[in-house]
Amino acid sequence: MPRDPTFTPFGAAQTVTGSCHLMSYRGYRLLLECGAYQGEAEAKNYTPFGFDPARVDAVVVTHAHLDHIGRLPRLVREGYRGPVYATPPTLKLLRPILEDALKVMNEEADRARRKRLPTPEPLWDEDDLAELYRRLSPLPYYRPRPFGPFTVELQNAGHLPGSAFVVVEVAGRRLVFSGDLGNRRKEVLPDPDYPPHANLVVSEGTYGDRPHKPLAATLDEFALLVAETLAQGGKVVIPSFALERTQEILYYLREFEEKGRIPVAPVFVDSPLASRVSAVFEEVREAFSLKVQTLFRQGRDPFRPRRLRYTVSVEESKTLNELEGPATIIAGSGMLTGGRILHHLRHQLPNPKNTLLFVGYQPRGGLGRRILEGARVVRILGHEVPVRARVASLGGFSGHAGQDELLDWLAGEPRILLVHGEPDKLAALKARLDARGQEAGIAALAQPYPF
Repeated sequence: MPRDPTFTPFGAAQTVTGSCHLMSYRGYRLLLECGAYQGEAEAKNYTPFGFDPARVDAVVVTHAHLDHIGRLPRLVREGYRGPVYATPPTLKLLRPILEDALKVMNEEADRARRKRLPTPEPLWDEDDLAELYRRLSPLPYYRPRPFGPFTVELQNAGHLPGSAFVVVEVAGRRLVFSGDLGNRRKEVLPDPDYPPHANLVVSEGTYGDRPHKPLAATLDEFALLVAETLAQGGKVVIPSFALERTQEILYYLREFEEKGRIPVAPVFVDSPLASRVSAVFEEVREAFSLKVQTLFRQGRDPFRPRRLRYTVSVEESKTLNELEGPATIIAGSGMLTGGRILHHLRHQLPNPKNTLLFVGYQPRGGLGRRILEGARVVRILGHEVPVRARVASLGGFSGHAGQDELLDWLAGEPRILLVHGEPDKLAALKARLDARGQEAGIAALAQPYPF
């Protein structure tokens, strides 16, 4: 048995998704995150965890994005019998995210059966999800809790409502696990807390190679693109994550309308999941910035442009393809891996009056990345679709800290281990940390790191 506590990555090691990390000491096993792989890495969801779920004692998750929670039901299915801890807002948001993932998984299986294609064994089902729900337990910010030899405290990460980074004390030593760190200059969420001095900081590096565009410049570009597109009778099509990004886009569209920066036009959110998430947002008002909380107290919905409409049914979604006149259409998935956005792209990309506006990360090899790299024709739902619409990307909306913010957050920490990023992004961040005298490493899958 190792004499020192260890941190072992079993996911998100030189990848952006699949976050899953095991801490061990004196026979106690504490799992941080149990997320799904997404994009090109989805097949990894079917591979073994790399550890025995039945021997894990407790699980702590930092926030409700699928790449941090998406394999929790499978963990239960394979023998995990302990509790799952997170902040109260995360526990509320976790439910619609996992229920939507189950819906998508079942739809994909039905589609495969109809086409007489091989249908993989489901990773988990309704029973596993129900059992997971019975194990959920709140762990509010700033309330240290013992887990065997470990003491765990959650602090605000500014990435989602209720998102956290984890401070772990054990054997007189301290580890900080960043989870996903938010962009400090955003208006909707509070800024992330700074970490305490630690023996080891495990940090994400999603944007470790570059800073984000300043928010003010991003908003100016956003308002201009929307105004120009609507003025010429076109449609602004925005692929967006149902959790947080969609609501943030709605927040700024409302603000632009109130300030006269864009014309008032129909805004459609074509995502049943986004509708459910927006309802939860009203229940967790205290998790937002003071500005957003003030709007709520004044009886104003911060996330409602004047002509907002949520489309729920498939029939309502289809009618948007024949919609005349200017409009903004927000739909998932944000990474173009499926969902209703694909139908909108098939119909709207050929029209040069329209604008396809990316407001989130597009993984390598994905449809979004190919469009951003200048593809003139793309294949969508079995059709060759010409790309004649204007294509733009607004990096300043990222929910992740940029390189400059990561360096600021990690200032003064002697030893850093980088996870949750593509290899070149992590290498760039490591080089900057090395240059200022900090010991930085890039995590390898299933490699234990003592601290």
